[in-house]
Amino acid sequence: MSNVDGVWNTVTNTPMGPQNATLTLATDGNTLTGNMSGPQGAIDIEDGTVEGDSLSWKANITSPMAMTLEFSATVSGDEISGNVVLGAFGNASFSGTRAS
Repeated sequence: MSNVDGVWNTVTNTPMGPQNATLTLATDGNTLTGNMSGPQGAIDIEDGTVEGDSLSWKANITSPMAMTLEFSATVSGDEISGNVVLGAFGNASFSGTRAS
């Protein structure tokens, strides 16, 4: 088990205000899988990769509008932080702590 695996409570600082989500991650070699769940429901992450403490993945959302979110993150102990590209809406930062 890597230090990435587990459940994370995250907050993304979007143009619409802070968005809370639960991020569940699992690694298999350099492959990252999992899902994100929040007020709009749960979605699986796609194209996930992990290299050491660096992660990247995509998530296709449909609410409040359809777009692909592109995440890049770093894990340090029980903290995760990074950036998400919000389609045409620019970038947002996010951070979180390990829930389990």
